[in-house]
Amino acid sequence: MKNLTKTLLAVLAAGLVTTALSTQEAQAAQINGRLDLAGSVMFDSSALQNVTQVLEWRDVFGNAGFSNVAGVTGTYATFGGGIPLGTQATMATPWIFNPSTATPGLWSVGGFTFDLTSATILTQNSRFLNISGVGTVSGNGFDATLAHWAFTVQNAGGGTGDFFSFSANTASAVPDGGSAVALLGISLVAIEFERRKLRSRG
Repeated sequence: MKNLTKTLLAVLAAGLVTTALSTQEAQAAQINGRLDLAGSVMFDSSALQNVTQVLEWRDVFGNAGFSNVAGVTGTYATFGGGIPLGTQATMATPWIFNPSTATPGLWSVGGFTFDLTSATILTQNSRFLNISGVGTVSGNGFDATLAHWAFTVQNAGGGTGDFFSFSANTASAVPDGGSAVALLGISLVAIEFERRKLRSRG
């Protein structure tokens, strides 16, 4: 009976270690880091306090349908040599944020694509528009990864206009593997408990 229990404990320990390692491997295929974008937008109204959707995106050179990459970290900075600053990102139109509307392919650049699931207006008046959102980023063989979107427009004078400058970024992070570590820790405690029980019986 003792030998059978010891064998079962050994198998259990090996299985839990394998599970923990498999969890880490699965997470290794996710995307991490931040991608910053900049450019200008035309809304459905010339008054910032009334806008509900983006009708047109322009990069910093005025090219329609694009924005420019203004900063990269993590996977965006390392995969394939990284996405160069100034690279054009293709933007989806229209982007309807009021009401919140899912927007597949809100941006695409360097083989990565961000699909927006939902958006929330945090601030909207004649001088500022701040929106946060959530979605997934994928591409280049990576798993779809949860990502957060932040979009900001500033209008110093508070007046009307055809185009407004914007800045935005998408941040994604790989889970830290805490669940795998916790699982391994619990299994080691259980194994030690069973070993002590065996010793006390012997």
